[in-house]
Amino acid sequence: MQPSLVAKYGETRLPRYTSYPTAPRFSAAIDAGIYGEWLAAIAPEKPASLYLHIPFCRSMCWYCGCHTTITQRDQPILDYLDMLREEVRLVSAKTRAPLSIDHVHFGGGTPTIMQPEEFLSLMGLLREHFEFAGAAEIAVEIDPRTLEPEMATTLGEAGVRRASLGVQSFDPVVQRAINRIQSEEQTMEAVTRLRKAGVDSINFDLIYGLPHQTVESCIATAEAAIRMRPERFAVFGYAHIPSFKKHQKLIDEKALADAEGRVAQAEAIAATLVAAGYRRIGLDHFARPEDSLTIAQASGQLHRNFQGYTTDTCETLIGLGASAIGRMQNGYVQNEVPPGLYAQRIASGRLATVKGYRMTAEDRLRASIIERLMCDFGVDVPALAYAHGFDPQILLRDNAKLAMLESDGILENADGVIRLRESGRFLIRAAAAAFDAYIEQSGRTHSKAA
Repeated sequence: MQPSLVAKYGETRLPRYTSYPTAPRFSAAIDAGIYGEWLAAIAPEKPASLYLHIPFCRSMCWYCGCHTTITQRDQPILDYLDMLREEVRLVSAKTRAPLSIDHVHFGGGTPTIMQPEEFLSLMGLLREHFEFAGAAEIAVEIDPRTLEPEMATTLGEAGVRRASLGVQSFDPVVQRAINRIQSEEQTMEAVTRLRKAGVDSINFDLIYGLPHQTVESCIATAEAAIRMRPERFAVFGYAHIPSFKKHQKLIDEKALADAEGRVAQAEAIAATLVAAGYRRIGLDHFARPEDSLTIAQASGQLHRNFQGYTTDTCETLIGLGASAIGRMQNGYVQNEVPPGLYAQRIASGRLATVKGYRMTAEDRLRASIIERLMCDFGVDVPALAYAHGFDPQILLRDNAKLAMLESDGILENADGVIRLRESGRFLIRAAAAAFDAYIEQSGRTHSKAA
C-alpha cells in the first residue's frame, strides 16, 4: 500500500465499527426507564446473548484502553459481584419470560480475577434466571499471568469452551515499556491447563504499534504464538489516547511507530499467520480453516459485535456490569461506567443504564452496509437499500468520501456494488466511514466500544 494513502486516510483515528452508530452518539435521552420498556418488548422465543463486564485487574498494563480498576484486595471484587448478581435479577424481572441464551461472554478487566467458587456461583445464577440453549457458547477473557490451575478446571466445569488470552507481545523490551511482563512459558502453561479442562477453542490477542515494537519483533511474537496452536488470533493496533486514558502517559510517545510503521507491523503479523495456515477474517482476525469463523466468512454469515468478529446472530445482547453496553431491537444501552456509581444504582433497585441510542430506520440500513463491508470487504448497496425500503441514491449520490476512495484505487464501485481491492483492505474502516452519517460530529476516535 502506498504510504501516502495511509497518511491521507488516518485509519488509526477511525472507529472499529463494532457497532453503528458508535458509542459517542449515545446520550442520556435513553435511560433506565426506556431500557426497562425495551426489555419487556423482547420476544421470549428469540435467542439472546449475555455480556458480563468484570472491571478489575491486579496491575495496570499501560497500553490498556478498557474500563478497569486495579486492586490487590478481593473485597472490592466480592462487593461488585454482589451487585452484578442483583443486576441479573433486576434485568430478568423486566422480561416477559426467561430469555433463551445462545452466547455468554465474560470480559474485563480480568474476569478470572474472581475466585473459582464465585465464578461457579455466578454461572449458576445465570442458568437460574435465563434459559441456556444446549449448545450455548460460553467464552471468557483471561490474563495468562494469573490463571491458577483450579480456575482453569472450574472454567471447564462451568461449560466454558472458548477462551481469549491476552498476549500482545513476547518482546521483553516491549513488555517492559507497557508494564506487562509475560513469558512464553507462562502463556503455554495457561493454554495447557485450559486444554486439559476441556476449553477447546483458544484465541490469542496480539497488538501492533506498541512502544519499541519493530517488524522483526512482531514476526517473532507471531511465530512463538503459532507454536502454541491457538484456534484464532485477534490482531489490534494500539490506540494512544493519553488524554482519555491517563496511564498511557507512562508510555514514551517517541518510541511509537508512525502510520507507515504500524501498517508494516500489522501486515508482517498477517503474513506470518497466513503462511502458517490461518485464514484472514475481516480486518483483524485470523482463524484455522476448520474454525467456525472461517466457515461463517465463506458462507457470508460472518457478523461483528463489541467483541469483534463473531458467529453470534442474536439480535439482543444483554450487557451486565459497570460500563457494559447492550444491544436491543430498538437500539443501544450502556450502564454507568464507574463501578461505585454502578453499584449505587443497582443497590437502590434501579437498572444501571445511564445512556444509549434509539436507532432509526436509516441507522439500521447504514449499520447493515457497514457490517457487510467490515465482514466481507464488499457490499451491494442498492440491494440492501431496497430491502430496507430506501432509495440507494441517498447513500451513493454526492458521496465524496466514497468517490475519493475509488479515485485512489482503494475500492471498485460498480453502480453501488462496492468491493475493496486486495491492496486496500487495510483501509476498510475508511470505506465504512463513507457510510457513517455521524462521523464528523462524533470525531475520529478509536475506541474498544466503538
